[in-house]
Amino acid sequence: MTPRILRERKRRISLLIKHLKALFPRVAISLNYSTKWELLVAVMLSAQCTDKKVNEVTALLFKKYPTFDSYLKARRKEFEQDIKQTGFYRAKAKNILATAARIHTEYKNKVPNTMLDMLTLPGVARKTANVVLGNAYGIVEGIAVDTHVKRFAQKFDLTDFSDPVRIERDLMQIIPKKEWFGFTYLAIEYGRKICPGRAHDCSKHIDLLKL
Repeated sequence: MTPRILRERKRRISLLIKHLKALFPRVAISLNYSTKWELLVAVMLSAQCTDKKVNEVTALLFKKYPTFDSYLKARRKEFEQDIKQTGFYRAKAKNILATAARIHTEYKNKVPNTMLDMLTLPGVARKTANVVLGNAYGIVEGIAVDTHVKRFAQKFDLTDFSDPVRIERDLMQIIPKKEWFGFTYLAIEYGRKICPGRAHDCSKHIDLLKL
């Protein structure tokens, strides 16, 4: 990113965030959970799945497995069926139960509170780690780049990349750290409410595109 492009993107994202805050004055994670562990499970289930569907699945899942220990005793095949509606259920079941085992042995049954430790958990990459750290501990070490954030960054020329890790690095260069956590949810709301991923007429929200 050249100095000129960096300056222009900083200018643009400042205006975009101001506009998004006016559109969505209250934003927050839409996944339902009661504990830090349930948050981690919900975020892991949300990969390639809507938050609405995840909330439907976890409404039953969290009743069936009410404690962290219940995941340690869960049977893989049965757990796969419990989360099947979220898609990629075999991989998700494997990772969630392996993550529970690792948290039990390495972190005394407590979800880690650092990026370094979070990334040692099976199936956990930076997006999941950022969401969990921010919402569970108020710790902000980066920007969670999901499909909405990725599309937003590309749509408004805030990055030159398609890889989420490189998109995150670009965003972290142009967005003030105090805005990192909230930006994810502003971009998600914009994607859900105004500019979805499916084909549509962007001229209906051209005001934001002019920034």
